[in-house]
Amino acid sequence: MRRFTVIIETDKDGYYAYCPELQGCYSQGQSYEETLENIKDAIKLHVEDRLQNNEEIPCVKSVALTTVEI
Repeated sequence: MRRFTVIIETDKDGYYAYCPELQGCYSQGQSYEETLENIKDAIKLHVEDRLQNNEEIPCVKSVALTTVEI
C-alpha cells in the first residue's frame, strides 16, 4: 500500500485532478466524488505500468498546502 498526493481543482467543465509524484497522471470528472474515483484508477494504472517496466515509483515524504493572498 502506497500513499500519493492528489490535487483536485474545479474548472469550467467540472473537476480536474492530478498526482504530482507521477508525472502525467491526471483525470477529470463532473463531480468531486467521480473525479476522486477516476484519479485513483489513473494512479493504479500508472503504478502498474511503472512496475511492469521496472521503473521507480516515487513516494511522497511531506506535503504542505497553503494559499496566499496577493
